[in-house]
Amino acid sequence: MNKLAIRKRALRGDRLVGTFLNTGSAILAEVAGRSGLDWCQIDMEHGSGSWEMLANQLMALEGTGAAPVVRLPGLDPVSFKRALDLGAHGIMIPNLNTAEQARKAVSYSRYPPHGVRGVASMNRSAHYGAKFAERMETGHENTFVVVQIESPTAVENANEIAAVDGVDALFVGPLDLSLNMGIPREFNHPDFIEASQKVVDAANSHNKASGILAFGASEIAGTYARGFTLVAIGSDGGMVANGMAELVSENRKATSNQ
Repeated sequence: MNKLAIRKRALRGDRLVGTFLNTGSAILAEVAGRSGLDWCQIDMEHGSGSWEMLANQLMALEGTGAAPVVRLPGLDPVSFKRALDLGAHGIMIPNLNTAEQARKAVSYSRYPPHGVRGVASMNRSAHYGAKFAERMETGHENTFVVVQIESPTAVENANEIAAVDGVDALFVGPLDLSLNMGIPREFNHPDFIEASQKVVDAANSHNKASGILAFGASEIAGTYARGFTLVAIGSDGGMVANGMAELVSENRKATSNQ
């Protein structure tokens, strides 16, 4: 897969649909990748998987057509190195609130002289040394950097965050943002809609992508209509749980009528 593809597509405004992978399962990662999704976000913040399981998920997504983006636990340079060395095409940083934090995130994702990412040649991303020179030369162009907007402070600073060179997308975390605004899960609340629109407008003003987590396929069209272009729908665990719950529900209906 062309490691530059997800960043290029996002920055030119393509509408990209994906999902969160929170189970740590390489099998479900491969299922998601082969479904036709544009991207999969492997969740190392709230997900159940370990770093060893992350490597397996990245291998499972290789060649499927879905770009792997890893959500990190936080703004920690060690996490950046591990995820990118293992072969992530992009990284997502949760709960980022200021332009200074955004600049740190970009710096952690890039080799010197473009940043401060630690250098090692024998890793999966560099094909265990075979493509190390290429990665060193073009790494700053190839890594998709997504920052999550999850607080009123981040919304207030969205324009400054979007202006940071190397930040490619602003991604609204609806659960955290609504909770931090004092309107938990009220995604149709006027204040939440206004805050989300500020993020979209900030991204657009700097030719960056904007994204959000939605909770079902029926929300896709409306999410695009609001101006978002990078959309994640639910999660692998959620889809499996919902499918199983639907099966049990239908069985109860069937057996209760006998």
